[in-house]
Amino acid sequence: MQIIKFRFYLIILFSISLQAQSKKYIIHTVAFYNFENFFDTNNDINTNDDEWTPTGAQHWTEEKYHQKLRNLSRVISEIGTPENPNAATIIGGSEIENRGVLEDLIKEPKLLPFDYGIIHFDSPDKRGIDVALLYQKKYFKPTSFSNIPLLIYKNKVVVKEEKKEETDDELEDKTEITKDNNRVFTRDQLLITGFLEGEEISVIVNHWPSRSGGEKVSSQFREAAGRLDRKIIDSLQRINPNAKVFTMGDLNDGPFNKSIKIALGAKAKKSEVPEFGIFNPFEEMANKGMGTIAFRDSWDIFDQIMMTESVIKPNYSAFTFWKAGIFNRPFLVQTSGQYKGYPLRHSQTEVGFSDHFPVYIYLIKEKI
Repeated sequence: MQIIKFRFYLIILFSISLQAQSKKYIIHTVAFYNFENFFDTNNDINTNDDEWTPTGAQHWTEEKYHQKLRNLSRVISEIGTPENPNAATIIGGSEIENRGVLEDLIKEPKLLPFDYGIIHFDSPDKRGIDVALLYQKKYFKPTSFSNIPLLIYKNKVVVKEEKKEETDDELEDKTEITKDNNRVFTRDQLLITGFLEGEEISVIVNHWPSRSGGEKVSSQFREAAGRLDRKIIDSLQRINPNAKVFTMGDLNDGPFNKSIKIALGAKAKKSEVPEFGIFNPFEEMANKGMGTIAFRDSWDIFDQIMMTESVIKPNYSAFTFWKAGIFNRPFLVQTSGQYKGYPLRHSQTEVGFSDHFPVYIYLIKEKI
């Protein structure tokens, strides 16, 4: 009798296993990459790009620029493979000089088949670098987008949220600017809402203020960026409590810093994420010593993709978070010299990729 019962349980387990194996999923890669000094060769009088011209310190020639395009296109086309053979469906980028360099990028042979669209605004950053979003038109249909400025000052920090015609956000400007305030010009936060294969999602692309002047001194600026990010998410959740929101970028802070843990309120474990909360899959990677950027042989994860609690619910009839990763293939790594093991960046003798590794997440949905 016991043998019969045992065989019965084996049959049930085998049946469940076959059902799991037979399930098929739609998968999309969502990524972020700091393109590092993605400048064209033209001298723009409105930006601080003199270094990145043929006669500048970097001797930035057309030949070098086109090698940079080839390098970036290779990365974008391979992020997330082999789990997903398709290139990134959505990719946020930073350190971008203008829309023109992005138009050149998506025309590269490796990217042309994916028919990428561009969302870009000029930011008030002193260097003239911006954030942007590339998306495969076949899968993602933007419905609204706006650039939301982060107003920070040397003497005080003010978070301004500005209502835009292109978005449904109910954002109110309560900023007072006084004469004794010195504005620190930095990148805007780019908000995009649209439909990923018919399902509404929102993406915020960030490049938070740098650590210029020291981590502690500049921390207040990144904390302000985190609060602005959180308010944008709150505004989306007020409109739709189940809003699926992704915030990504080069945050110039790691997962443990105040800007992320307190201002944004991100959690490392799914079980700790409250309703309307934020999940950060990259904190666990940081705990393991992984990194996207290195300084003095110390690694940190400045590049992160986080998401609202609605994305991590185990409901595979809609797009759900599967897993995250750092794209650090060998071709992206310096193989010799003082910076062996670091991301392979540009030098006087070699056109590299970036001083950051890109990051990505997978979204999956069960096929009907």
